[in-house]
Parts: sequence; C-alpha cells; structure tokens
Amino acid sequence: MDRIGGIGVGVAVGWNIAVIGPVATRLSHVYGVSLTVVLLFVTVQFVMHMLMQLPGGRAADRIGARTSALLGLCLIIAGNALSFLQGLYGGGSVLAPGVAVALIPTLTDHIGWRAPYFSAIVVGAICAGLLALAPPTDRSARHAGERLDARFFRDRRLYRLAAIHAMSFGFSVVVGNTVVTLLEHHGHSKSSAAVAGSLTLLLGFFTRAAGGPLLRRADARSWVAASLVLGGAGAIVLALPIPYALLVVAAAAVGLAAGLPFAMAFTGAARARPDAPGAAVGFINAWASLVIVAGTPLVGLTFSLPGDGRIGFVTIGVLAGLAALATPR
Repeated sequence: MDRIGGIGVGVAVGWNIAVIGPVATRLSHVYGVSLTVVLLFVTVQFVMHMLMQLPGGRAADRIGARTSALLGLCLIIAGNALSFLQGLYGGGSVLAPGVAVALIPTLTDHIGWRAPYFSAIVVGAICAGLLALAPPTDRSARHAGERLDARFFRDRRLYRLAAIHAMSFGFSVVVGNTVVTLLEHHGHSKSSAAVAGSLTLLLGFFTRAAGGPLLRRADARSWVAASLVLGGAGAIVLALPIPYALLVVAAAAVGLAAGLPFAMAFTGAARARPDAPGAAVGFINAWASLVIVAGTPLVGLTFSLPGDGRIGFVTIGVLAGLAALATPR
C-alpha cells in the first residue's frame, strides 16, 4: 500500500501541473488577459513549488514522507478549490500530466473553463485517500533535526544531477504546457494538438520506469546524455512547419527522452547525501521548478514574436541538448 500511496502523490502533483497549459488560450479569454499572463499562472505555482523543495525534503526527513505528502495534497486540494470558486488560480509523475493535457480541452468543452481546477480537486482527493491508507514512514536521516551545512550546497554532484533533471523533467513541463497552443496557432485543430501535446508528458511514464534498471549498466551515462539530446531535438522539430505525423513523432521523442534521466537524478541525489536524502532530492527538484518558473512565461512571450512561439521551442531544445554535457558518471 505504501507504493500505491507514493504513486498517488505523483499522480496528483502531475495532474495539477498540466491542467492550465492545454486550455491557456481559452482561459486568457475568460480572464480577459493575454496568453503570457495565463502562463504566468504556471509560473506562480512553480515559484511556490521551487521554494518548498528544500523545506519539503527536510520535512520528509524529519516527520516522515507520508505525513509530509498528505499535507501537500491537502494544500493542492485547497488551492484548486479556491480557484474553482473564485475563478482565480495561482497556477507525477508524467503519466498524469500527459493524460491531463489530452483530456482537459475536452472536459473544458463539456463543463466550462473551471474544468482544470475541478479535475485537480477530484484527482487530489482520490490520491490523498490512497496515501492515507499507506503505512506511516519514519524519518529518513539520523541527524534530520540539524541544519544543512555549507558543504551540502557546495556538492558539485548535486548540481550536475540538478542540470539533467531540470532539462528533462523541467523542460518537458514547459513544452507540455505550451505545445498545444503552439500547434493550434500553426493551424492544427484543438483535438489533434491535444493528442500530440499529451505525448510530451505521457510517454515519460514508461522511460522513467526503464531508468532504474538502466543505472546498473556501465553505459548508463551515455543513454542519459543521448536522451537529453533527443529531447532537445524533438522540441526543435515541433517548431518546424512539417506534416502533423512528423510532429507526433517529435512529441513522442520529447516524452520518451524526458523520463530517462529521472532515476539517475533522484537515486543519485539520495546516494550522494545519505545524511539528508529528502533535502537532496528537494534541492535538485527546485532547479527543475526554476526552469519551469522562468521557461513557461518566456516561451509564452515568444508567441508575440516572429514565428509565433517557434523561437521559444528552438531555444529550450538547444539548452536541453547542451545539458547532456553535465551528465554524471
């Protein structure tokens, strides 16, 4: 049951991060603001996500993962409930966001623009129930009550792991939140854009699972580096005026590539700092949040520039490819 509870946390968080982007254009009309402002909802959400990574990791070390995660899910539900009632939103795993990107546009057609918030409340409540059934966990660090010393923040291993996680998971969330808008702006229907866009997040579910066994291989570093290059190339291809079938292939490449570095990043962080594994994981996840915080509105801004969003996709594609150089052994 503890594994089901953990997966549930990933599902609820993953769903919550992907419900705004697929209907960003419609929400901009509802709120009477620009597309860039709507994408700032995602930024606001991830500013808090980023700021809470180290405190959240330390909380998991000190009071146990289940208690910490339950508190987080309650905050997700409460935040979406406030947005649902007032029409304001300060906007895991990758399976849930992939499904959300595919389904939210259709749900919005049926139940209105509040569909993203309502769906996040329902998913969060279900997953909180699953987590509540999981057995409680002990704190994971012997000295979890002590402060992190300066050596933690000077650990170069953490920065290398943060780079590959930020430019795989973080980059895929930026793409997933903007690709539907990109494809719609370049002549594709809402449904076809949603199908292609969902692949940028959905397929990472399978490669995340494959990343664990990959760590036992001597060539794991090469595989992870190649995945970063492939993901970057996929983002660049999505910006090209090519047939829809090729765009689907590019979206699939982004999704598959984004999941592979996950195991190396999180397992590596916990092994690098066994004295504070929760804080180490939170640290590298904070950098991914920073990429999302900065990248989502900046890509949104490029929709007002020549190319109607294509400049943003080419830029993040190049940066993701360069991150391959940081892949640790």
